[in-house]
Amino acid sequence: MSTELSSLNGRDRAQSPSLPTSARIEARGLSRSFGASVALRPFTHTFEPGQIHALMGKNGSGKSTLLKILAGSIRADGGELLVNGKACDFHHPADAFAVGIRMVHQELSLVPTLSVAENIFLGRLPVARKALARAVDWRQLREDAARILEATGLDISPDDPVSRLPVGQQQMVEIAKAYATSPAVLLLDEPTSALSHREVERLFTLVRRLRSHGVTMLYITHRMNEIFDIADTCTVLRDGDHVSSLPIAQTSPREVVRAMFGEHHVPARVQPRALDAANPALSVQKLHRSGVFEDVDFELRRGEVLGIAGMLGAGRTELLRSIFGADPLDGGTIRLNGTTIHKPTPARMKRLGLGYTPENRKEHGLVQAQSIHNNLCVAGLSRMARLSFINYQMETGPVRRQIADLAIKAPDPHLPVSSMSGGNQQKVVLGNWFNTDPQVMFFDEPSRGIDIQAKEQIFRIIREKALHGLSAIVVSSEPEELLEVCDRILIMHRGRLVAQVDPQTIALDELYQIMMEGAQ
Repeated sequence: MSTELSSLNGRDRAQSPSLPTSARIEARGLSRSFGASVALRPFTHTFEPGQIHALMGKNGSGKSTLLKILAGSIRADGGELLVNGKACDFHHPADAFAVGIRMVHQELSLVPTLSVAENIFLGRLPVARKALARAVDWRQLREDAARILEATGLDISPDDPVSRLPVGQQQMVEIAKAYATSPAVLLLDEPTSALSHREVERLFTLVRRLRSHGVTMLYITHRMNEIFDIADTCTVLRDGDHVSSLPIAQTSPREVVRAMFGEHHVPARVQPRALDAANPALSVQKLHRSGVFEDVDFELRRGEVLGIAGMLGAGRTELLRSIFGADPLDGGTIRLNGTTIHKPTPARMKRLGLGYTPENRKEHGLVQAQSIHNNLCVAGLSRMARLSFINYQMETGPVRRQIADLAIKAPDPHLPVSSMSGGNQQKVVLGNWFNTDPQVMFFDEPSRGIDIQAKEQIFRIIREKALHGLSAIVVSSEPEELLEVCDRILIMHRGRLVAQVDPQTIALDELYQIMMEGAQ
């Protein structure tokens, strides 16, 4: 670590003389449940100091739960945690902070309206005496932040407001913020998901520098190539169970994938259908958006359910939003139901028969304060109005039809939609768009945050609509779901379509490996 940074961090260590410079983390039977759902079964393992320990597992395997326990964000239901041989019982993140554990969350925790320097030293701003008062020493703050930014290789001004930075640089500021406190243990939850290739390399340079100074790191990622580039060990969790822990030199990508899935059941596949490829409902050519996705070409056949698989940050949601017109495109051509479109807008795409259910239904798919009835009418309001005036009587029929067709549990349609379960809220999102009589639908993570029964109902609805002529694109982070519902699957990796696979013939672990590594 640089002399300047060591000098800077010395001030923090002077305030916490017991803070270790390195840490050995030992978990003995740590477990955690949320109601009836078991997130982490008794986990026993030792993370040796000064190493980068990759944590791998599919969604819901318990990785983030384990990190949150170590960070003091949640308490374990049972078991024991030792740091350098000393038993620790964290009730709060401050308890973990006191022994040198820092966590960089997948979701950014920066204050957008504050500067880079203020975010890095939030809660630890340097102060100076002025007359009889104490005030922030802004000069010292800028100097200290500049040293941190230089040490982390981040070429931005300490005075820049965080809100003006691209997401990738904001993620690097998060890591710089943790770095500024001289962590003994650094917990990284998918730190590269929003970073460009250059930013990933910069992060890896920083991570290797920290390792050389004895920092213990636990690193969650879904990018297989990263763990073989940066990690010393790989620990795999599956459905809350600790499956294996091996030195990275003693394993391989295929063995890691096999450990993640085990002897899994083969999902039921859809029956093959003859679909007309000559007259697609939607086709896109050479779509690109700088830094997000590039050279995307595909066709969606009429009556087809087309899956788009990929890991977080692959560009799937961004692609759908750009086609729908919610986000800008830098180039390319879209052809929807025979009409060529160069600059799509949501209003125009809706008129041409395209519907879109977003991945974040609470913020982008529903108006939580409004009733179930109103939420079922938003997208199709112009079709139900008379002379541009809202007409409740015209709305009632479509609302009742969707409640019946989708089996929405709504004893009173005038109740707020926020009072419903996640599965029924998702059905309302679908019903809202089905009331526009779409010919093409985008379903972005349609099963997120809903129970198994509701998930099965949602996918049955999608399949039934497809059998009646609806063309659909389904984005899901769960490859098992795509195998069960799709006629064809495209795979995105780092902004590019890298493969097309047949759900009838590809194995689940093969699909997942392409999602993580790209086509070989």
